Amino acid sequence: MQPQQPSTLAPTSTSYEQPGTRTRTVVLSLFAGLVLGAAGMGAAWAMNADSDSPIDGTPAADARAACEALAGFDPDKYTAKGPAGEVALNRYAAAAALSASAAAADAKYKELAQAIRRSQDRHAQVFDFDATVKRDLGQAREICRSL
Repeated sequence: MQPQQPSTLAPTSTSYEQPGTRTRTVVLSLFAGLVLGAAGMGAAWAMNADSDSPIDGTPAADARAACEALAGFDPDKYTAKGPAGEVALNRYAAAAALSASAAAADAKYKELAQAIRRSQDRHAQVFDFDATVKRDLGQAREICRSL
């Protein structure tokens, strides 16, 4: 028995793509998708925007956002495992970052930023929410109530 030779059929189509045409088509399609997606997100944000949005880029908005983060921060969950601990850790950090941003742009928010920073500095020293840390957090929350 003789081994069978592979068939050598010639292509029947005479249409040839130019080199790079397929790559260009894929790149242009991806680019168009990104542009349309960004436009859609922008439209969605514009339709859902409200006047109290913390994203308006002002020091007052940063201070409000810091206070919102602090309001949602529960020191008892700071060392918890899983999502509850992650939420607490991130809210505490967000309150500090946003209050520092507000204070950098407007000195009237300096007291808020300092109270939160003092609480974090003390917490970093004692690794606990002792009376001093809680006092500074209470002061920050009191400042938030007056904003």
